[in-house]
Amino acid sequence: MTVVRILGSGQYRLDDSELPRLNELDNAVADAVAGGDEQAFARAFGELIGYVRSEGTAVPDGELVTSDHVLPHVDTTLDEAREAFAGEGAIPG
Repeated sequence: MTVVRILGSGQYRLDDSELPRLNELDNAVADAVAGGDEQAFARAFGELIGYVRSEGTAVPDGELVTSDHVLPHVDTTLDEAREAFAGEGAIPG
């Protein structure tokens, strides 16, 4: 079981069987950020958020759980994502 937090939107539990697709979508976001492609980023990030929301089970408000993955808010821009990835060392700053 993995818990994904979308900042400002809540937390979602995903079964381990959903991790390969989650990782695939996360990598697509990273590739779009590294490539500086605004359209590819918007598409990949939207697909990632949509996947988490559709396949995950919402964690009830007030239930304290530790998140395994934290995604930025749904309105994140490419520049904000680039700063976050560079800060984590995932792409060159």
